[in-house]
Amino acid sequence: MSFIYLALAIIAEVIGTSALKASEGFTRLWPSVTVVVGYGVAFYLLALVLRSIPVGIAYAFWAGLGIVLVTLVGIVVYGEKPDLPALVGLAMIVGGVVVIQVFSSVSAH
Repeated sequence: MSFIYLALAIIAEVIGTSALKASEGFTRLWPSVTVVVGYGVAFYLLALVLRSIPVGIAYAFWAGLGIVLVTLVGIVVYGEKPDLPALVGLAMIVGGVVVIQVFSSVSAH
């Protein structure tokens, strides 16, 4: 159940972070509300996750997958175009998350 909460926390954080750009510096109401709600849900779910997954592992997943997903939102929604070094870095982040999940004894499989 913890990894389901973690996945939902990451999705909520990605929604909140993506809405930051649309909020235009918190000058637009609904995107600003989306930021606050997204982060509120994300942190609540992350707190539940930390009951059973070590903080370092949970944060590695949170940060790594969040970065990749926010980048994908930037590409699809905002038309951003990452260059080759950015794509290589993203691949390394995904690789790190996979290594933790597959090989680490601290990961809550």
